[in-house]
Amino acid sequence: MPHDPDQRARAAVLELARGEHRRHHPALVHVGEPSGRAVVLPADHGPDHALRADVLGALLWHRRDERPLVWLTRAGSLSWQDVDADWYAGWRAAGAEVGVASRFLVVTRHGWHDPTSGATRTWRRIRDRRRPR
Repeated sequence: MPHDPDQRARAAVLELARGEHRRHHPALVHVGEPSGRAVVLPADHGPDHALRADVLGALLWHRRDERPLVWLTRAGSLSWQDVDADWYAGWRAAGAEVGVASRFLVVTRHGWHDPTSGATRTWRRIRDRRRPR
């Protein structure tokens, strides 16, 4: 799995684009490694802030030696939505509590957004560069 943060983000987009073909699909929170070992949780109609923070804190602590990525996958554009804000706040609280370094991304089939840095990357049609043409 790539160690470069932008390659990991791209891998999360590619995984969603290859694996989810429905136009509307449920929002999910992933903790771990794109295209690798990750725990996946439903994000829509989720728990309250304290429960989101507790769940993410436990998952981050469990993977503390791996520098896990936390990413929210959902349908639509990368414009900021309530579900993004809810899980981002839970991630910030969890990270502060357990002290595990990680990165949070919002991922759609066409790109990713890092709300911490403001960085965004989009593709019209993402392709797997590892496969020969």
